[in-house]
Amino acid sequence: MQKFIRVKAAAAPLPLANVDTDMIIPAQYMKALTRSGLSRHLFRELRFDENGREREDFILNRPPCRGARIMVADRNFGCGSSREHAVWALTDFGIRCVIAPSFGDIFAGNARKNGLLLIRLPDESCARLRGEIEAAQYAPIEVDLEAQHIRLASGETIAFEIDPGDRRILMEGLDDIDRTLRHAEAIARFETAV
Repeated sequence: MQKFIRVKAAAAPLPLANVDTDMIIPAQYMKALTRSGLSRHLFRELRFDENGREREDFILNRPPCRGARIMVADRNFGCGSSREHAVWALTDFGIRCVIAPSFGDIFAGNARKNGLLLIRLPDESCARLRGEIEAAQYAPIEVDLEAQHIRLASGETIAFEIDPGDRRILMEGLDDIDRTLRHAEAIARFETAV
């Protein structure tokens, strides 16, 4: 898993509440067993029309946000069914961090396991952040996990809190297997003692 220390990049504002995992990646595109290539189906219904052409009005189709690595969403992002593919599609697109007031519980667990940083900020802070990003014409912002703050293009910083265990996992780039292997010696001792 890729380590997350800090990311400075364009941020895409997505002022939609209750974005469920089916909206992030529709079920018919979840046949793949690998993580690569799923980005072409990310927000399929919002990004493309019925003929497969890009919708010019969708934020990830606009030039400043085509390479967005940060998304500022609204409440209850990632709600709905348990789809790890939703996180895979976001990360395959290049999204490293989603900022929102709240997240679906299963989505949050999948995000942590796959190196996607989720930052919870109050509703009004997210709305203001989306406005600041648009006013700065999508100039890059910086998310610094080590310092636990977001630096806007204006230089203003917004502090955020994160579970210390989640912070360590993301900063060290540890997936479930890596965390288990850190205890390999203790596991081997246990196995020989049994």
